[in-house]
Formats: sequence, structure tokens, C-alpha cells
Amino acid sequence: MINKDRLIQLTQKVVSYNSENPPGNEWELAQFIEADMKSLGLDVEIHTFAERRPNIIATLRGTWPAEKAAREAILLTPHFDTVPIGAGWKYDPLGGQVMGGKIYGRGTSDDKGNLASSMEVMRSLVEDGVRLKRDVIMAATADEETGSHEGIIPLLDKKILNPKVAVILDSVDYDAIVAQKGLIHARIQIFGKKAHGAYNWEGVNAIELAVRVIEKLKAHKFKFKKHALLRHPTMNVGTIRGGDKVNMVADFCEFSLDTRFLPTMKGQDVLNQIRKIIASVTKNFKIVIDDLQQPYEIDAKHPMIESYLSTAKKMKIKAALKGSEGATVITFFKKHRIPAFATGFGTYGTAHTTDEYVYVDTLYRGTQLLEKYLKAYDEQA
Repeated sequence: MINKDRLIQLTQKVVSYNSENPPGNEWELAQFIEADMKSLGLDVEIHTFAERRPNIIATLRGTWPAEKAAREAILLTPHFDTVPIGAGWKYDPLGGQVMGGKIYGRGTSDDKGNLASSMEVMRSLVEDGVRLKRDVIMAATADEETGSHEGIIPLLDKKILNPKVAVILDSVDYDAIVAQKGLIHARIQIFGKKAHGAYNWEGVNAIELAVRVIEKLKAHKFKFKKHALLRHPTMNVGTIRGGDKVNMVADFCEFSLDTRFLPTMKGQDVLNQIRKIIASVTKNFKIVIDDLQQPYEIDAKHPMIESYLSTAKKMKIKAALKGSEGATVITFFKKHRIPAFATGFGTYGTAHTTDEYVYVDTLYRGTQLLEKYLKAYDEQA
């Protein structure tokens, strides 16, 4: 049985560990997760792809023959790194203070509340002696906040994780995320020609070229088919730098571009359009791709999703089909043809903010939902 007090205390405990990323400070919390899962008698593995940044995998074995139980496994995967704490907090960001029905602290909503929820579900199943037919795997991963290159990506690429289906615990308010935009993070480098600022006609100002490029990019309208769960494609200029001195013509300017596109669009086509727009202003440029994630979409009638929504409905919990404008690790499962959706019990609008919080009741009810869902989905086998 899910224990509310224990869940609160567990959330407070995992929040108390500073796991900011950057710099990638997950070691101490990983040790706690490992010890807690081992105390349940689960099979626990540690996989590390960068020094002191472990990923913890805990498995509750199913009753089917081992090979079949593993082949049909369901994966629960939260991450346990957080964005930097930052300044200006009213509440102790590592304190886990409970006030007004909320637990405050960095990561309470993204993603340590969901981590605690997953851990509590594993404990509840063990304590109640529940044995599902299929394996239940909990993978607590590092490095989600800076691209998952030391976390879920290598775990999947190396076939360390190869479940039948996956539930990504990294969302809010019970909803089922079944569609997600793709993203391109790129640095646009514009090259010009140095000259004295008083004789600027003798140079080529890369900053001014960059401004013209940005204006054209922002004015561009992508052709796309409307999506029921997602807004239109977007482009955002996040950073810009260039020039050496006020009285010099800048021969270099670089700006970063965040582009989000729909499941009906192809990343390479989007890149080609961006390249064409830049080339209409200057031929002297370079595009450096820092990240390219494909969009994701799963049929809302997939049995794992229908089972989740049905379980929520029986519990009188409002869980809706939603799309994600931002990026979760759900997209990495597409490459490996593993059906996946994201859900979670964080609080909308609080992730990455000062005085981040999660509602206690939402976290508790969500944890109950997650456990009941695992049982209901297993019954379909």
C-alpha cells in the first residue's frame, strides 16, 4: 500500500541531495537510491558513463519465465538531476519544507517528486508481496537536464534497457503525453570583415548581418499541418555574442537558435529552410548543430495508454491526452521502436522556477495511480 507519510519523507530526502546539472552532481543521491532499492531485495545495477554520475536500475522480477518476463518488461524512468538552484528563494531549496499542502524545493516538481513516486511504488509492490507477470524496471537516470548523454541515451543504445514499453515519469498533473515536438539547438555563426569603426564601409559587420538574419528567421512561416495536441512550430534566439570593441567593425557574430517542430515535419527539411534563409542574407556562415531530437507521437489507442487513462478514470482522476511543446526523454525511445508515453505528478508552471513546489495530494494520488496502473496493465497480458 502506498504510504503517504513515507512518500512525503522520501520526497524530502531526495530533495535534500544537491544534484544540480550543470555541473552534474548526481553521485550522492545515486548512492541513496541504490541503497534504498537494494534494501527491498530488488536486482539493482549501476551503469556509469561519466565519472561520479551513475544511473540506477532496479528490477522487480515477474512470474513468467525469466526470458519472457524480461522481454515483456515495463519500464518506469524518472531522472534525478535538477537545473541549478539559483538565487532568490524564500524556502530552503534543499529543505523540502511542507507548507500549505505543498512540498517546496529544487526538483520537487522536476523530477524528484516523480522519482520518489517511482521508488514508493516499487517498495509498496514488494511489501505487499505483489508479483506481476512481467518485470517491472525502475531506471533512475542522470543528465536529463543537459541532454541525457550520460543517462537514458547510452542505456538504450547499449541495450542495457530494452523493455517492451516505457513510462517516462517527467510530467505534471497526471496527464498522458503522447506527442512531442522535435527540437534543433544550433549556433549560427556569421563571418564578416574587420575594419576601423570610423571607416566602417571598408569592413563587413557580422553583427549587422546577424540582425538581418534573425529578423528573417523570426518572420518565417513554416508550412505545416495543424496538430490536435501541439501548437505551431517556433524559433527562439537564446543567446548572441560578437565583436571585439566599440570602434571596430565586428568580423564575427554567433547566436543560438532553438527551433521546435511538429511530428508531421522532418528535422532535415527544417534545417534546410533555416540554411536557405541565412544564405539569402550572407554566404559566409556556418551552422553548428548542438542537439537534434526528432518529434514523437504514439497512437492514443495503444493498450498501455488506454489502460492508464482507464485506471485514472476509475480513480476519478482527470488525466487527459496531451502534447509536449518541450523535450522529455520520450523521443529517445522512438529510435529503438519502444512504445512510450510520459506522465507525472509534478505541478504545472513550477519546474525550473524559484520556490519550486509539488502538491502533496497530487503526488500521493499519482503514486496510487501509478501502482494501480501497473497492476491493470499486467492483467491484460
